[in-house]
Amino acid sequence: MDSFGLLALIVNLLPYALLFKLGRGLGKFAMRFGGKRAQIARRNLELAFPEKSPQDIDAFVEENFKNSGMALIETGITWFWPTWRFKRILVEKDISALKQHEANNKGVLLCCVHALNLEITARAFAVLGLPGYGAYRPHSNPAYEFIQYRGRTRNGNKLIYRTDLKSMIRVMRQGHRLFYLPDQDYGHNKSVFVPFFAVEETCTTTGTSILAYTSKCAIVPGSGFRNADGKYEIMADISIEDEYPKKMKSPQQH
Repeated sequence: MDSFGLLALIVNLLPYALLFKLGRGLGKFAMRFGGKRAQIARRNLELAFPEKSPQDIDAFVEENFKNSGMALIETGITWFWPTWRFKRILVEKDISALKQHEANNKGVLLCCVHALNLEITARAFAVLGLPGYGAYRPHSNPAYEFIQYRGRTRNGNKLIYRTDLKSMIRVMRQGHRLFYLPDQDYGHNKSVFVPFFAVEETCTTTGTSILAYTSKCAIVPGSGFRNADGKYEIMADISIEDEYPKKMKSPQQH
């Protein structure tokens, strides 16, 4: 609890410009002690971008660690900033697809990029008047769980246990939005192997297809990225359910 209290104090007292420098500085410092994680990141990048030089790969890894440090600050911002201050860092891009489905009472599987600033993105949609349900795993520590649950349900967002697929399908059939990360793992039997960057066969899941076509919902990609001005650009401008593949290969067919 003391660590959360300190985080809440820091993010509420310091201006965003200092929080940005602090978060990235923490991430760079942590890189000194993240040898194994750095090796994994470096190897993944080498596989995905074989044309990149070792210097480019090292720069990517360092940038990732810096953004990982900033993710801690962004979590604090999401969980502890008041709405009036949170709104100041948002830039509403095109979210017309969500607004159209909202008007038609159509459920939406909002497939969000699993980026480090995901916490901010989820609250941002709620602040923009489009709250939804998020899949999550309760924490074993009651104090942490209280803070996590409260932080992730700001501005009307709600949570569903990540393995409760029936509830996920039900809320979309009722016309609500479900925040979904397409890389969430639902087991080997719900996986396929597909090309990913320079890797010919990479394991991914069929969870998007299962949820969408069981609930008859729309599929909308959503994103929230920090721009050069330190603002978070929120977008969900297209609906892709008509083009999304309905038949997926089984794991044995790769």
